[in-house]
Amino acid sequence: MYKNSRICVILPAYNEEATIASTMEAIPPYVDDVVVVDDGSRDATARIAERLGARIVRHGRNRGVGAAFNSGIRAAHETGADIVVNMDADGQFNPADIEKLLDPIVAGRAAFVTASRFKDPRLVPRMSRVKYWGNRVMSRLIGGIAGQRFYDVSCGFRAYSRDAVDQLNLFGRYTYTQESFLNFAFKGVSILEVPLEVRGTRAHGRSRVAANLFKYAYYTTKIIVRTYRDYRPFRFFAAAAIALFAAGLALFAYLAVHYTRTGALTPHKWAGFAGAFLVMLGTANLFLGFVLDMFARMRINQEQILYRLKKLDM
Repeated sequence: MYKNSRICVILPAYNEEATIASTMEAIPPYVDDVVVVDDGSRDATARIAERLGARIVRHGRNRGVGAAFNSGIRAAHETGADIVVNMDADGQFNPADIEKLLDPIVAGRAAFVTASRFKDPRLVPRMSRVKYWGNRVMSRLIGGIAGQRFYDVSCGFRAYSRDAVDQLNLFGRYTYTQESFLNFAFKGVSILEVPLEVRGTRAHGRSRVAANLFKYAYYTTKIIVRTYRDYRPFRFFAAAAIALFAAGLALFAYLAVHYTRTGALTPHKWAGFAGAFLVMLGTANLFLGFVLDMFARMRINQEQILYRLKKLDM
């Protein structure tokens, strides 16, 4: 127990036999449960973790970090944990820092606490410029959508109160880090970033999430767009409608100028047809935004019902 709170650490792992033992052995003794999610490993990761006393959740095949995180959250919930800590099994994070994430939750200052590699300039890890600026851009993007200032939305070293876990609804299988920020921000869950020193590179192997930056950018962008669409559908489709209206009106203006100068619509009648099509498409997007906004309200109500049921089940 840590200050009268039951703590569960979840370790999503994929072929981490080189580091899983040292990571687990460094976890402080006040941690009550350790859950290792073996995401289709082909090595001895699960056997080593089980020998060291971890509860093992097995995926028959590699399903992705996001899916592994969701499996870990479900298993941690079953342990009755008051606080769930998620960290990678690759040795990049120092388990001794777990208490720095726990303290703000125990003190009631936040429900979701995440390590931040970039909030304190003195603690920025060594990494390629592409990864550094990619993280900065992603943090600004998520912060802009959520209406808050974030410094690091991609770090996998985090702590969640039981209340935050009960409100978490994620769908991304490739990753979960950015989606969870938006999920919590849209629901008004308090978020705190704690500056911590983190290794910039793995001691063994390659990151399965950020190894291919183009793939990472594609999947994370898809997750962000879907999350924003689901929680802010009217804004999402209204923005598309405005862009289509603007393009359609620009074509109408072009045709009008041509008619004023020549007194004829030819040879640019296409501009009128294209403009009308774009305006109609914009109107359809606006209508779709209204309809999906109604469904989004229904979804929020359903999530609130699910949250209350989880609270009653405690």
